[in-house]
Amino acid sequence: MRREVWQNGGMVGAHEGDGPMASMDQGSTVDGEHGGSVSVWPREISAVNGTARVAVGGVAKRAIDIVLAGVILLMLSPLFLFTAGAIRLSGAGPALYGHQRVGLGGREFHCWKFRTMHVEGDRILRAHLAQSAEARAEWTENRKLRNDPRVTPLGRVLREYSVDELPQLLNVLRGEMSLVGPRPVVEAELARYGVAAAHYLAARPGITGLWQVSGRSDTGYAERVALDVRYVMRWSFVGDILILLRTLPAVLGAKGSY
Repeated sequence: MRREVWQNGGMVGAHEGDGPMASMDQGSTVDGEHGGSVSVWPREISAVNGTARVAVGGVAKRAIDIVLAGVILLMLSPLFLFTAGAIRLSGAGPALYGHQRVGLGGREFHCWKFRTMHVEGDRILRAHLAQSAEARAEWTENRKLRNDPRVTPLGRVLREYSVDELPQLLNVLRGEMSLVGPRPVVEAELARYGVAAAHYLAARPGITGLWQVSGRSDTGYAERVALDVRYVMRWSFVGDILILLRTLPAVLGAKGSY
């Protein structure tokens, strides 16, 4: 799949998704599932061989990411060690799990999490989807299952309070992610973004973001895409601070987490 980026007000490259790409020269919209829509206008992104040169927020946002991620990592190191030990004691398999995600400018990276699933998760998922038409429909629509048979009992607790995502602080330090940004997606999901993919590719994916503080998995997929577009179009330091402040209550409330 080739991914498109915006350069000098036009689209470079083609996108092979689930339908034809509409021209965005005059702007377009992404519909939200809770009413209303978010305007999508071409955003000028400097590109070299299809890769965005400067992420949303630039050097200043990157510097803040490094400082805050380093401090948080040191503060939470006891929780890291305790969680890793608990996962290892709960059954066979590694404590960390890395999955390929699409980042800034289309660069792929391993997004790290504490392992919350059984080691043979792919086999379990295939068997479950083969047996349940309802589960197949839910997976096709959201790429998530509310009652996922792959998730371990300990993993459900880690997911409920987003502890499983703390290793992504390492991705932030490596420059692959940001503390705040669009929800990281796999390549197959990016095809569903359609014309909004250019906006996703203009930012580093975030540990938290508008989606995480707006109901997470309780929102539909079109709403997730609209939230990512809104974040990139309206980015500001104040906006990032507000999202960070809203993250802790959202995590403790466990709304939309599964």
